Amino acid sequence: MGMHSVPAKARGIMVVRADASGDITKVLADLQKDWQSFKETQADKDKEVAAKFDDVVTTEKLGRIDASVSNLQAAVDQANAKMAAMEMNGGEAGERDPEYSASFRSHMRKGDVQAALNKGADDEGGHLAPVEWDRTIINRLVEISPMRQIADVQKVGKSGFKKLINQGGTGSGWVGETDARPETATPTLTPFTLGNGEIYANPGATQQMLDDAEINLEAWLAGEVDTEFAEQEGAAFVAGNGTNKPAGFLSFATGGANAATNPLGAVEVLPAAAVDNITEDELLDLIYDIPSSYSAGARFVMNRKSMGKARKLRDSTGRQLWQPSSQAGQPSQLLAHPLTELPDMPDMTTGAMSVGFGNFKRGYLIMDRVGVRILRDPFTAKPKVLFYTTKRVGGAVIDPRGLRVLQHA
Repeated sequence: MGMHSVPAKARGIMVVRADASGDITKVLADLQKDWQSFKETQADKDKEVAAKFDDVVTTEKLGRIDASVSNLQAAVDQANAKMAAMEMNGGEAGERDPEYSASFRSHMRKGDVQAALNKGADDEGGHLAPVEWDRTIINRLVEISPMRQIADVQKVGKSGFKKLINQGGTGSGWVGETDARPETATPTLTPFTLGNGEIYANPGATQQMLDDAEINLEAWLAGEVDTEFAEQEGAAFVAGNGTNKPAGFLSFATGGANAATNPLGAVEVLPAAAVDNITEDELLDLIYDIPSSYSAGARFVMNRKSMGKARKLRDSTGRQLWQPSSQAGQPSQLLAHPLTELPDMPDMTTGAMSVGFGNFKRGYLIMDRVGVRILRDPFTAKPKVLFYTTKRVGGAVIDPRGLRVLQHA
């Protein structure tokens, strides 16, 4: 994971390194300390505003502490994502097919084509990576792709996925102990098909590097493709139109490209009065507009800039609506609901849908076609060997009833 730093140093502000060796306990403690400093400094700024006096020193201090809180919370979120990725495949150890894995590894290094490699030959060219390589890439995607952490993920073995959506209609009634039980109405089941798109990366390596017995090819490939895959996925899961890519959840909102495609209707849109900010009442409207059966797993989603504005919101008693993580595995909270940063959510601006809320685990489905395909190409970019790596991914809103978005005036 990367390095997160604060532009300027101040008391209680630290440079954060969110890696596996980092002390998450210390990061959490520093986060709580800086959050307390933020609230105190914001109170000082309020007094200045009331006195019609603007001290640039206080303003600068508030900005520095706010940046520190952002970076510390980001470090905690990254640690939480890493734990989620590790738990995802907990219990799966060892190679499922050692013979194929050995043949594939030899092919990656030297271009050898052994008999065992034919098991994973792909009709469109290239070979399917061993399950362990696929799992490693997916784990890395979970770490850096927030939607994979909050949505439902379904693995499929072929292109497309069809889900039957129950639109109700089942009959029922009250009967006595010995009364007849007449046949009731049959529920209406409507098929909803999810297509998928193909994302690719084309990393290159020198033959000398590949000949190095010390290099872990599986980890190298995952490291080369994860950022490209995650960037493409992240944008599509939020706002993709569904053409050769996943359909983003914002495209299912009223007025969106896919608003009419789900049999259960569109994702409802609630208004925000300001063009560049939000209020507590507007966030509460989102919370209480979804049915209670969806509220247990509901959360807010927005980008980093929007999170910065949400952090400054306070209720009528002066209490901050946003609260930082207090323990490992726990996200930050907004009005007592988890808050997830989705970098591809729009900024708060005129007409933008900048805030989402709801139960994404029930509302949005990510469809992963099992298998990463790799085509070894030693000819196109000599002296490098290119590895054209592709993966098929789909996504769509399968239950819009538990999702809402906030749209600015």
